[in-house]
Amino acid sequence: MSAIKVGRKCVLTRGRRAGTEVEITEVLDSNFVKVKDSKGKARKANISHLEPL
Repeated sequence: MSAIKVGRKCVLTRGRRAGTEVEITEVLDSNFVKVKDSKGKARKANISHLEPL
C-alpha cells in the first residue's frame, strides 16, 4: 500500500486501457483510487489493476 500515493505515476495493467500511463490524484479507499491520464481525463481505478513506475 505504500507505493500507492497521490502524485505517483502508474501503468494500468488490465482492461480496455491496459498499458496506459496514469497519475494518481486521490486515494478513495483501500481498493480504489482516482487517476488522471495523459489527456487529463479523471477515472476511478482499482488498485490491483495498477503497477507503479
